[in-house]
Amino acid sequence: MGLELHRSLCFFDLETTGVNVVSDRIVEIAILKLLPNGNREGKTWLVNPGMPIPKGASDVHGITDDKVVNAPVFKQLASEIHAYIKDCDLAGFNSDRFDIPLLAEEFMRAEVDFDLTRHKTVDVQTIFHKMEKRTLGAALKFYCDKELINAHSAMADTEATCDVLLAQLDRYEELENTTAFLSEFSSHKRTVDVAGFIVYNKDNVPTFSFGKHKGKTVDEILEKEPGYFGWLVNADFPLYTKKILTALRLQKLNSGK
Repeated sequence: MGLELHRSLCFFDLETTGVNVVSDRIVEIAILKLLPNGNREGKTWLVNPGMPIPKGASDVHGITDDKVVNAPVFKQLASEIHAYIKDCDLAGFNSDRFDIPLLAEEFMRAEVDFDLTRHKTVDVQTIFHKMEKRTLGAALKFYCDKELINAHSAMADTEATCDVLLAQLDRYEELENTTAFLSEFSSHKRTVDVAGFIVYNKDNVPTFSFGKHKGKTVDEILEKEPGYFGWLVNADFPLYTKKILTALRLQKLNSGK
């Protein structure tokens, strides 16, 4: 069963300086665009992170400081990358928890208005874990009977992720082949801010998912403890989380409630 696409689906993978969404940076990004007619096109960008690449990260993906010294920084690439994924949905392997939040941070630092509400997201790892509980290499072997060559090369990983999703659709009759269904099925929880600090509760109301106010609605806390907003904005939270929180605060102020 092939994918039923009404607009292109961009599979993407990031190689980075580390795993901290706030402080780490992209060193390579690959995007494989699956078009509604089934054709594929892809692009890869090498990125100068503006900081030393730790040896531990280089040992994983093979990208060292000397390989990116003459590469553009993300801010120089941001508009091109944003234009490439505009009007597309997004897919990846562990993308909802890592790649998308980190990409959103890079866009925010580059002052590019990245709005995730314009994209449905499909996390192929979540589908895999719900069905089989393995890793990308094992997923490729299990579903496609292929070996993952050049693991942690961004384009190799994106191609493998695309192949795994298509194979999952062939294997599981209960999966529908629309991006809307796969986005819902592959989500861990319905987040408001990508990183998961603000989520929708059962009544579809934005709610804090962490700290002393875990489980309480954003509106309730902004009304009872307005200083909490200032603390969050000045603390070490993702920029996209701060953007969403600011929008919710302005919405509340404008509503007069």
